[in-house]
Amino acid sequence: MEEEEVLQSGARRETAVPVSKGASAPEISVQKVYMPLLQAFHDRLPYQRRYRERRDSDTYRCEERSPSFGEDCYGSSRSHHRRRSREREPYRTRKHAHHCHKRRTRSCSSASSRSQQSSKRSSRSVEDDKEGHLVCRIGDWLQERYEIVGNLGEGTFGKVVECLDHARGKSQVALKIIRNVGKYREAARLEINVLKKIKEKDKENKFLCVLMSDWFNFHGHMCIAFELLGKNTFEFLKENNFQPYPLPHVRHMAYQLCHALRFLHENQLTHTDLKPENILFVNSEFETLYNEHKSCEEKSVKNTSIRVADFGSATFDHEHHTTIVATRHYRPPEVILELGWAQPCDVWSIGCILFEYYRGFTLFQTHENREHLVMMEKILGPIPSHMIHRTRKQKYFYKGGLVWDENSSDGRYVKENCKPLKSYMLQDSLEHVQLFDLMRRMLEFDPAQRITLAEALLHPFFAGLTPEERSFHTSRNPSR
Repeated sequence: MEEEEVLQSGARRETAVPVSKGASAPEISVQKVYMPLLQAFHDRLPYQRRYRERRDSDTYRCEERSPSFGEDCYGSSRSHHRRRSREREPYRTRKHAHHCHKRRTRSCSSASSRSQQSSKRSSRSVEDDKEGHLVCRIGDWLQERYEIVGNLGEGTFGKVVECLDHARGKSQVALKIIRNVGKYREAARLEINVLKKIKEKDKENKFLCVLMSDWFNFHGHMCIAFELLGKNTFEFLKENNFQPYPLPHVRHMAYQLCHALRFLHENQLTHTDLKPENILFVNSEFETLYNEHKSCEEKSVKNTSIRVADFGSATFDHEHHTTIVATRHYRPPEVILELGWAQPCDVWSIGCILFEYYRGFTLFQTHENREHLVMMEKILGPIPSHMIHRTRKQKYFYKGGLVWDENSSDGRYVKENCKPLKSYMLQDSLEHVQLFDLMRRMLEFDPAQRITLAEALLHPFFAGLTPEERSFHTSRNPSR
């Protein structure tokens, strides 16, 4: 997006470039021709590269509101060339701030049976940096139980560290340490409440939601322990140079997503922030294969078992529903139009996620409401008139149609790059047709007409699953 804006602004300044009196005719000619040529070159940039440029604007910054706690899942590393802002990169490791202030003189707890070296490590004062992050190092102990052995990342909400849980046979856990800031501490309490309810309803972990094994308050820092999982599905996609997942992988992950979210919906809970970053592989080990069609090597994950993570924005039916939910690229039209939302909100997000898995890029590559709605119409058809009549956002419409300048730079981008959904199909074989039929039903404008996840699980697209892929057996049973 930045490159696009620079090139376009340069082109607009073409006639206003100051020229010295002694400038020669060739120099003036270069000034008149150079910028238009740059713009023409940019127009020929590969679509996927241009889409990545358009993803650098942070959703919450654009809308002038603070990022929610739910912007962060517990175990990903998101430093990637799509340049999401820091608010959307919660696990990007960075050095501790050099200027830390001592908040407590109490020492981190250490067990009497630990070695003298371990005791020395854990006896230093508890410190926060200037942003409220807990200053902790490898070798530190928390609660006489968790030994920090690695850093998994850091972000707006706090940080995530890898620990050995000495109360459970040195099992590996991911410990989410929340900043010592009131709003994040309160958000963590809400997430803990949701995780408790999920654990209560799913004691055998059959419904593929990441489970909390422990939680505690460490000197003002809410800490949540989770099972240690693999990479998130976006991180794997990014490290595979945005090569899309094979269709059998898409099918298995889609089935698991529908299974997990149906469980949440049946328990009157809406996730509200589904995206590839919040879906984690149980084990992200891969093999490298050569793709003869593309003449390149690709990573192929060995096990497509997944878990749904990040319940910081999850909302029960009886709770207050905030006006805006979901990360921009996975946000349904009823949220943009402020028509209210419920469980179908998650179904729309799943449809967007499946497209991203299948093609390697997002379906709606935008950061602005009006453009987002225009893209939806270009790809899915017209917005139903009854939704237009009901919305308070009449500024986007005139006489029942979207107000949009097709001759603007954004207008040209949408016109050139957005096409009917089926046009993105890589093959016209039956299973590809079935996938797009499922996605189209998930992407119905009217949430009342959108397919439910119980219905989705019966869709013919899933007929190709093996019995093993349909089962959800697990031996993991984290307990506090």
